[in-house]
Amino acid sequence: MGADGAGVVEAIGPGVTRARPGDRVMINPGVSCRECEFCRKGEHSLCVKYRMLGEHLPGTFAEFVTIPAFNVARIPEVTPALSWVEAAAFTLVTLTAWRMVVTRALVRAGEWVLVWGIGGGVSLAALRIAKLLGATVIATSSSDAKLARARELGTDHVLNHRTQPIAKEVRALTAKRGVDVVIENVGEKTWEESLRCLAKGGRVVTCGGTSGPKLVTDVRPLFWRQYTILGSTMGNDAEYAEIVRRLGGGELRPIVDRVFPLAEARAAYQYLERGEQLGKVVVNVGQSA
Repeated sequence: MGADGAGVVEAIGPGVTRARPGDRVMINPGVSCRECEFCRKGEHSLCVKYRMLGEHLPGTFAEFVTIPAFNVARIPEVTPALSWVEAAAFTLVTLTAWRMVVTRALVRAGEWVLVWGIGGGVSLAALRIAKLLGATVIATSSSDAKLARARELGTDHVLNHRTQPIAKEVRALTAKRGVDVVIENVGEKTWEESLRCLAKGGRVVTCGGTSGPKLVTDVRPLFWRQYTILGSTMGNDAEYAEIVRRLGGGELRPIVDRVFPLAEARAAYQYLERGEQLGKVVVNVGQSA
C-alpha cells in the first residue's frame, strides 16, 4: 500500500540525470510508459499503461521503493523548511486537484465553485487552488468543526451537508443562479445534488466515487441547461512541475492531519474510514517525521 511519499535517493540506474544519490525527493505515484500516443502528447495520466503505486504497483509503505526517475522531484527549499511528512503528503492530492480545477474545469476569477467534503485532501487542495485563481468558493462538510477550519483557509461560504439542503442553499447564495463549477469525488450520494447546484452552462469535474460508482442522471436538464461533465485523474509532467514550483514559492503547502508509524498502518486506515480527518494522513516508515 501507499501512493505518494518522500525520501532520500539511495541509488540510481544507468542514464539517470534528474536525480542523484542523497537527493531529498517527493514521489509522484502515477507511472506512465512514456511511449504511447498520449505520453507523446504530454498527457501522461492518459497513458494506455498508466499505473499507480499502491494500487497497480508495489506502494510506498516500504523502506525502499524503485521508481522511474521521471517520478521524483526534489523537495523545494522554502522557509520554514518542509518536513518529511509535508513532502510525503504533497503530490497526489495537489496534482489531482490542480488538474481538476485548472486544466479540466478551467476555473476563472470571479466564478463560483462548490467543493464537496472539505475534510478530504483533494477537496482541501481544490479549495485553495480555486481561491488562488480568484474564485468564490462554497465548501461542504458534515462537521461544523471542519467547516470552521475551511473558513480559516479562505472559504467564502460553508454548508453542512448533513443538516442543510445543499442545492437549495447554493441557489440562495447565488441569487438562484447556481455555481459555475462543482468539484466532485463522492459519487452516488452527491451526484444529483451536484447537478442541481450548477448554473446554466456549468461544469462538474470528478476524480472519484467514494460513496459508490453508479450514477443516475436525468438527461433532460443535462442537455437543456448545457452542462459539461468532466473526468480527471492525477496529472502530467507539466502540471506536476507547476505545483512543485508553486510549493517552492510558498503556495499550496499541504495540510497534514495525523501521522501514524508503520506499525499502526491499520489504525490509520480505520481513522480514514471514520472520516475524522481534515487533510492528509501520513504513515511514517522511518525513524522520525
